Amino acid sequence: MDDVQYDKRFTNRNKIMATNGWTWLSVPINKDHKFLANSQVEINNELSWRDEHWKKIYHSYANAMYFKKYESFFKNVYDIKWTSLFELNFETMKKVINLLGIKTTILKSSELNAPGTSTQRLVNLCKAVGADTYVSGIGGRNYMDEKLFAKNSLKLEYQNYAAKPYPQRLSDSFVPDLSIIDMLVNVGPESIKIISESDVSLAPIAS
Repeated sequence: MDDVQYDKRFTNRNKIMATNGWTWLSVPINKDHKFLANSQVEINNELSWRDEHWKKIYHSYANAMYFKKYESFFKNVYDIKWTSLFELNFETMKKVINLLGIKTTILKSSELNAPGTSTQRLVNLCKAVGADTYVSGIGGRNYMDEKLFAKNSLKLEYQNYAAKPYPQRLSDSFVPDLSIIDMLVNVGPESIKIISESDVSLAPIAS
């Protein structure tokens, strides 16, 4: 969704485990860009966020079982002086999908020429790729016009993902909703198996 408005809640940050509990990794942005589309948001490289992130990751996970397997990938991310937040997110997402062995086509919404706003835009994106179902995050209940999907012969489902617990070196009890970094360094090649065995309940709402 490169051409929708930037959302400050999660677009530039994620959580990892630290010695005293989870902590944020936040990428600073140009404050004047917070109301722009995702693809237009630039990173504030006047702050030394790359060094800070790498130190946090290294100090938290250097002794994790599979850290060495992925260390060069993590380090390479922070060796690049990114200027676009979207490109940082997009390129690392593609790399992680590849590491997990997931085979799927990824398209930018700007490539699909789907007009409209809000729910109508989502409907048009579905039509542009020939979809028969739209799967939304659970938060979509708060803003989507569910009937509009039915009017366009599209099924609407909400995903309510509950992660399957896995061993975490820095926590005695499982902490969910962390960056994929945490899963990779703790369980390595088993990551995709754990993801596929997690509870992904889909509740149909409209058809």
